[in-house]
Amino acid sequence: MRRLLTVVTAAAAAAAALMLPGGALPVAPAERAEAASERWSAREATAFWTEDRMASALPVTEPEPGSGAVPASGPGPAAAGPASPGPSSPATAPSPAADPASPARPEAPPAPASPDAAVPAPDAAVPAPEAPDAAVPGPASATPSPAAPAPAPPTEPAVPVPAPAPSGSDKAAVPATNGVGQDFDGIPVVGRMFVMQGGGAYFCTASVVSSPSRDMVLSAAHCLLGTDTRQVAFVPQYTRAKPRPYGLFPVLRDAAGRSKVWIAPRYRTDGPDRAATLDVAFAQVGPGSDGLPVEDVVGGNRLVTGATFNHPKVTLIGHPAAAARPRVCVNKTTKFTSGDPKSPGSFLRIDCTGYPGGTSGGPFLARYDAQTMTGDVVGVIGGWKTGGPTADTSYSSYFGAEIRKLYQTAVAGALVR
Repeated sequence: MRRLLTVVTAAAAAAAALMLPGGALPVAPAERAEAASERWSAREATAFWTEDRMASALPVTEPEPGSGAVPASGPGPAAAGPASPGPSSPATAPSPAADPASPARPEAPPAPASPDAAVPAPDAAVPAPEAPDAAVPGPASATPSPAAPAPAPPTEPAVPVPAPAPSGSDKAAVPATNGVGQDFDGIPVVGRMFVMQGGGAYFCTASVVSSPSRDMVLSAAHCLLGTDTRQVAFVPQYTRAKPRPYGLFPVLRDAAGRSKVWIAPRYRTDGPDRAATLDVAFAQVGPGSDGLPVEDVVGGNRLVTGATFNHPKVTLIGHPAAAARPRVCVNKTTKFTSGDPKSPGSFLRIDCTGYPGGTSGGPFLARYDAQTMTGDVVGVIGGWKTGGPTADTSYSSYFGAEIRKLYQTAVAGALVR
């Protein structure tokens, strides 16, 4: 079904490197970004996102085609400049209805072009695959991906704090049958992203991605798009039984009170269909109540750009609407080229059962390591039809040059006060 919004220390920053085809991103001496406003600290976010409010958060349909762009009067990003954070309001909206409901399934669109199409339709927004598996370094114990040599010698990555022991008994639940999703207790680096929009509370899925500031999470752009998105917070390994096993991490705000979220400018202006190849968002979260950045608490996945569309084994994790626990599935990915001129481009496609609304933003993890419970993130549920018109096949925007640039912009912005 169509996906729905159910949405450092200086030493660590200097040591971390961005293992990308262009070499390491120059990073100024890092001054850790502080919570831009006392209005939204971990304490306030925890008080706002009570267990009842999190449990009652609902999915909501994403913008209709053509309506996803930020209004001209809204604080949008400059076309040639860095992607600016999405707006945020400190106002507190009332909590939603108490009973979560599964989203209704819209009718499927006309049959798309064959998923096995070898040559994509011309589309400037979809870059050809670059040097394979160029990645941002993740946990040292994770299995490294084979990367092409970068033009510039990379610096030594920082050694991240290992992810803590999982809270559930099924430490590394991996489905026995490819393509069949199953509920499990989750992993620390994946959780729910809670947001307020209008008068209701919603959520999507998000995951921690390694960064110099150790405070970056990754989701789908359509989850965080909108001028009234506020009170945004990330909760790792959320389940109904254990709603805050590792605490809660508020998405920081800038001096103007806007959430520090980076979305490609063209996605803001063109909307979720015309710019479906850019359905990716990065957000900077503040420390938890213990003062530690999220990556020090739960670990982080490595961001991989320029890889193939066809991965032989990907672990897909998402939080379905109205489900008490997250869902996991393993299958291969294939290249899908859209035949819909209103939503052009090429995308990663995976067949996994049971991923309805709420799973948007869930990571596609290649080379998942069951011991560290981390992997190489090569996509997120989103992109074509904001993730797909059915619950059993999911899509992702291709992580190419534009997504790498967006990540670099977010990394630079996270190190600026």
